[in-house]
This record gives sequence, structure tokens and C-alpha cells, in this order.
Amino acid sequence: MTSNNDILFARAQLTTPGGVNSPVRAFRSVGGTPRFVTRAHGPYFWDADDKRYTDYIGSWGPAIVGHAHPVVVQAVQDAAANGLSFGAPTEGEVLMAEEICRLVPSIEQVRLVSSGTEATMSALRLARGATGRDKIIKFEGCYHGHADSLLVKAGSGLLTFGNPTSAGVPQDFVKHTLVLDYNNPEQLEDAFRDMGDEIACVIVEPVAGNMNLIKATPEFLSTMRRLCTQYGAILIFDEVMSGFRVALGGAQSIYGIVPDLTALGKVIGGGLPVAAFGGRADLMQQMSPVGAVYQAGTLSGNPVAVAAGMATLKLIQVPGFYEGLSAQTLRLVQGLTAAAESHGIAFCADAIGGMFGMYFSAQVPVNFAEMMASDKTRFNTFFHAMLDRGVYFAPAAFEAGFVSAQHDDAVIDATIDAARSAFEELALS
Repeated sequence: MTSNNDILFARAQLTTPGGVNSPVRAFRSVGGTPRFVTRAHGPYFWDADDKRYTDYIGSWGPAIVGHAHPVVVQAVQDAAANGLSFGAPTEGEVLMAEEICRLVPSIEQVRLVSSGTEATMSALRLARGATGRDKIIKFEGCYHGHADSLLVKAGSGLLTFGNPTSAGVPQDFVKHTLVLDYNNPEQLEDAFRDMGDEIACVIVEPVAGNMNLIKATPEFLSTMRRLCTQYGAILIFDEVMSGFRVALGGAQSIYGIVPDLTALGKVIGGGLPVAAFGGRADLMQQMSPVGAVYQAGTLSGNPVAVAAGMATLKLIQVPGFYEGLSAQTLRLVQGLTAAAESHGIAFCADAIGGMFGMYFSAQVPVNFAEMMASDKTRFNTFFHAMLDRGVYFAPAAFEAGFVSAQHDDAVIDATIDAARSAFEELALS
């Protein structure tokens, strides 16, 4: 019998490039047919064949309180009843800005936008406008959205500028982008020593989520902060993924590092498209209409999306929320690791807050090169074995995973049981 997922995918490819509206959804990395979701609730979603899956991507992070949480759904319904979009200010925008500034002390002022790409792109423009400099530093394996100057891979040697990773991106757009190794403070020292007065900013994921989960070392981030201060560069934390995911104050609250600007997204929209960038008031005051750095968006601060985000931000402030979320995430990664060890599979895992990573390697990677050395073929086999057992992990070896508050002990234990069976299958193959 032909799967409804196959039918939908065939139809989608006729009208949409690759049949998807975001590349990782196409299953190109793991092979097979993507699952078309029809509904979701709590820790689960159902596909077009009405098969249930335990979901460990959670819309790539936003579903931190679980899918279709009644409080969030009610907030969306109430807001929608009053109109979908106005192109004019609303009180909801003010409330969200106040909440973000209260929860993330490094953010004194904030601008709401609609996507993480828009947030990071705007933060970079602000950094360049504020410093009058052009050059930026990013790190191999960190993804900051699909703006031209950020679609860059490392150059051919130390301190060489990057090359475009996408067709359609002129070399001139990335000639000012320097790509360094993640978790390498010595390279940072060298870069600033050679061209510190030309560097506008450093942008980094303090917890990387697009080369699987890789945590920054404290030395790496503290070196970054010191050098940016010393040379007058702007430090931008891209917390689109980690913001409100790993802790109430984001990764910066865990590391104790104060960035100049922060990009947020995902959780602050509660599943609808809201993102933001903000930071020091003297920097944000350089944004139009009060300053010379221009940015605008018709749907920025959309009232329905803001309502979903505000409801989510209130739910995650319940006492004990993050302690419970972290405990469940740790329960998952420890269970997966033990299951792999019992079958002699080279495997390890890591977690922080409600994010986790799993790697078919002997040790947790600390940078892009180490992640690339992991056994991606074995991951693909494991992915499909778990999919067959009703567990949906990210369909690529390079993506972090996410646990929600609805992933209780029974859900986690069922996942670990499925993994034991999948690892046994791998060991026999």
C-alpha cells in the first residue's frame, strides 16, 4: 500500500523545489521520504498515514512546553479574534519587549522581527553601522541564517577569508567574513592581533545547534568578550536556538558572559514566527527611526505571533520548569548512551537545558572538524530504525535535538526502549 507521505511528497515536488520549504525537511541527508505532519499534541505528532511519533525536534526548538499547549492555543485564538495584522503598534509588542528585557539583562532595548535570519542579519548591520567597520568573524559550523554574508565556509588556511557556501552569493559579499574554528581561543587572539581595528563584530552561537550540539568552552567565550572590549568590536550572541531553551536567561546566563547584542527566536514565538535582536541601549538607539541603521518589517511584532510567544514565556517561568526540563533531557541522553554501550556501539551524547546532541563517535565533539569525523552512515541507519519504531529525531547528523516539558518519564523510557532495539539491530548489521 502506498504511503500518503509518498503521495504528498510526489505532489509537493511538482510545485516546490525539492518538495519542501526548508532543505533539512527533505530527508536528503538520511534518505527516504519525509513525514508530512497532520497534527501534534504534547510530545507527539502524527503523519499523513496517522502514525504517531515521539517528537524530538519540537519545530526545531519552539515547542518547549509541548505541542498545542492549551494556554498557548487559547492566547492565539483570543488574539486572532481581534484581527490578524495591523501594520501599526500594539500593546502586545510593548509587553514582549518589556519581558525580554527583564529576563535577559544584557538586552536594554529590543527590536522584534519575524525570523532568526532577520535578527542576525540586522544585528550584523547594526554592528557595522555602530563601529564604521566592515569585517566580521564567525565560526566554522555555526549557522546564523541565510543572509549572504553568513553563508560562508572556512578559507584555505588560518586567517583567510571565507568562501560562499551557496550559489548566488557573490564573493564580494563574503570577502569581509573571517571564518575561524569554534572553541579555538588562540585563533581569535591571532585574528585580533592582525586586524583588530578592522573587525566590526564577532558573532557566535554560545551553544551551537547546527553542527549537532556543541557547547562553547568558558575560555573561548571569555577570550572573545575580552578581545571585543579591547578592540572596540561588538560581541553578538546568536541565541536564536539557545535563548530560553537552555535556561531562562539563555546561554549567556549560564556562562556569565555579557554580549553587546543578542539575537533571539524560536521559543519567543511559541511556534509562530517571532524573533528579535537587542542589546545595549546606546547601540539600539542607532536603529531607525532614531538612528541611521535601517531595518523594517511589515509583520514584525505580529499580534497573533506575539500572543503565542508571550503565553510561552509565562509558562516557562513556572518555578522548577528548567530543572524538570534539564532532568528529562539528561535522562534521555544517559539512557541512549547506556543502550548503545550495551551493544558495543561507539556512541556518546551531551545535553544542556532542553537541548541535546548525539554522536556516533567515541567522544563529544568540540568543533566542526570533530563533528564531521563522526560516523554519519551509522547515524542514518539509526535514524531510520528509530523512525520505524515511532521516534522522530532530526533527519540529519548535524542537528541538535529538543525535549519539551511534556516528555515525561514514560515518554523518555519508551524512547530508550526503542533505542535498545535499534542499537541491537545496528550491532547485528
